[in-house]
Amino acid sequence: MRGALIVVAAVGLLFASAAPAAPPEYPVSFIKVDELKSLLDRGTKADIIDVRHWEQYVESHIRGARSMPLRIVADRAWEISQTGLVVFY
Repeated sequence: MRGALIVVAAVGLLFASAAPAAPPEYPVSFIKVDELKSLLDRGTKADIIDVRHWEQYVESHIRGARSMPLRIVADRAWEISQTGLVVFY
């Protein structure tokens, strides 16, 4: 029991001392589903990118979204709008 407690404490200390992630190069904000729907209903153009695996995309995706699995986003970054609303999910 005491050994398990020491391991848990050590893991907690390790995570507490981890360096924070670097800030993104571009402004990032989070949007809720209902906010996105409202924007789309008002005619706002958005580049909606589904970063899940293909099987999940086929099973259910937002209408108009395109599949771009997370592992290949960097290779296909040139396809992503740099001036409009871009939503990754």
